Amino acid sequence: MPKTNFLTRYWRIARIFLHTLTGLTLATLVLPVCGRRGREQIIRWWCAKLLRCFNLQLSVSGQRPAPQTQHTLFVANHISWSDIHALNSLIPVRFVAKLEIKDWPVFGYLVKKSGTIFINRTRQRDAARVLKVVTQAMKLGDNLCVFPEGTTTDGQQVLPFKSSLIQASIDAEATVIPIAIHYPLPDGSPNLAAAYAGETTMIESMLSFLNMQSPRVHLHFCTPIEARLLDRQTLSSQARNEIIAHLPWSTASEVISQPSLQRQQA
Repeated sequence: MPKTNFLTRYWRIARIFLHTLTGLTLATLVLPVCGRRGREQIIRWWCAKLLRCFNLQLSVSGQRPAPQTQHTLFVANHISWSDIHALNSLIPVRFVAKLEIKDWPVFGYLVKKSGTIFINRTRQRDAARVLKVVTQAMKLGDNLCVFPEGTTTDGQQVLPFKSSLIQASIDAEATVIPIAIHYPLPDGSPNLAAAYAGETTMIESMLSFLNMQSPRVHLHFCTPIEARLLDRQTLSSQARNEIIAHLPWSTASEVISQPSLQRQQA
């Protein structure tokens, strides 16, 4: 992929800096006092503008949900920090994130103010607490998003799903929408430089995006699933298979056959 020049990188850095200051001002002074619809519109605008600051091109396919969608659990594979902003630029979503993100400079504060639910993955019993919070939030109409792999990858695989938080969609009788996320190069192959995975730091990941002329992220919204019709393990497997089936590198052999699933849905 072609690299940006010196002037382009510093122009983008300046825009990101100013946009971050705007985000801090909105998060501190406006979000706490505005209504739900106003919060959602501000978050969508801010995330969409952040993508433009990085010149990150977003494309969408599949059954794109309407902005007014509620009571839905989005389940996605996870490649980068930008996954969150790409989805939030389209539809208001609260995320479940690891507790460490809360302590990130600046961005941790913004994530907290946007309504993120934090989970302490080092404490097994914390999952039960978060499950109750997520369930109650969806019952009240919120959209939630979880990354059941529990970590990021380089985009060339989808790790096994941890299904504990997916139970919330069953308890809340919500709709589940799997999302297949990938960062394609012009030839369609995965853009490994876009991954925030392994030993890569947040600063290194952001610099990587700044060095790309026109990075791309693609979101495919898979067919919605009615969670109340399935058990947790089956729901988790179906969501994962839907995601794998809509990633460009996947083959038929990647998707696990589930004859029992068809019997339950019949």
